[in-house]
Amino acid sequence: MNKYKKLMQKCINLAKKAQGKNIPNPYVGAIVYDEKENKIISCGYHEKYGQAHAEVNAIKNANGNTKGKTIIVNLEPCSHWGKTPPCADLIIKSGFKKAIIATLDLNKQATGGLEKLQNAGIETVLGVLEKEAKDLNKVFFKNTLTKKPYIMLKIASTLDGKIALDNGKSKWITNEKARLYCQKLRSEYQAIMSATGTILADNPKLNVRLKNKKSPIRIIFDPNNKIPLNYNVFNDDVKVILINNSKIDLPKHIEQISFDGSFDNLFKELYKMNIYSIMTEAGSGFNSELIKNNEVDEINHFIAPKIFGGGLDFIKGLNIEEIENSIKLKDVKIKQFEDNFLINGKIKTY
Repeated sequence: MNKYKKLMQKCINLAKKAQGKNIPNPYVGAIVYDEKENKIISCGYHEKYGQAHAEVNAIKNANGNTKGKTIIVNLEPCSHWGKTPPCADLIIKSGFKKAIIATLDLNKQATGGLEKLQNAGIETVLGVLEKEAKDLNKVFFKNTLTKKPYIMLKIASTLDGKIALDNGKSKWITNEKARLYCQKLRSEYQAIMSATGTILADNPKLNVRLKNKKSPIRIIFDPNNKIPLNYNVFNDDVKVILINNSKIDLPKHIEQISFDGSFDNLFKELYKMNIYSIMTEAGSGFNSELIKNNEVDEINHFIAPKIFGGGLDFIKGLNIEEIENSIKLKDVKIKQFEDNFLINGKIKTY
């Protein structure tokens, strides 16, 4: 099994090469493996939306050397016709003896590939690095199950949970290395979302200041039309989705939608606009509303060894009266940036 874990990790690493290029499809890597010779024959990954799937590329790269071999893939091969033919049918046709699969596909339209392979007499092993494979495609699974974007809440606070002084000053709570990692996080999400209070207080650019990295789409929550159009978030050609209930004239790169009071409706509308993953950077009011409305999937909380003893909390007003009812993070990971720490955890898993 350790052999398959190493090969599956290679599949996952291959799949990551397509990050940002195959939205809204999942990240998938595949390997054609010779059990007798204990060697990899070929590799492939799903490189771009609408193009060949990982299994197709791996089989093509094997140059016909697939009969009696093992295919390793981090997501259940599809069983339906979409933009490409069913991968499960190709695996059967190619004469594979065994298939190692990390996790099932939660897409009801695509699932069924495992059963197809089994019915064709192919030996299957399911669940190798399942947790890692699910984490890789957390956005895809959330999109598939809910028709809403994956929401990651980013927080930077002091040891006593403050994101700013009482006078609103917040630069800089965390150190330079932590802030650089935050830039990396921004580059991994399709959109970045903030709200009125944070924009007015900090006038941020919400861009990515890393070489060869594209800045995310900006989603600005300003239902009462308080943010002037000369603020930084509007001052370049990066696409902006402005959530604003007033009718105003806007530059071409800004698209306006309204807010009816329901975050569920809002995120479903953003999904229909092809927004699949969102990183939020906002204040306690907006953070709290997202948490209260059960819209947050993951939290990245940067903590600096500073104490304000007062100031603005990163969250408030949840009115939890019993410890067992507290919000608990799952799959917790901790990173250290000199004297700063990052606590990462999921609120929901798919």
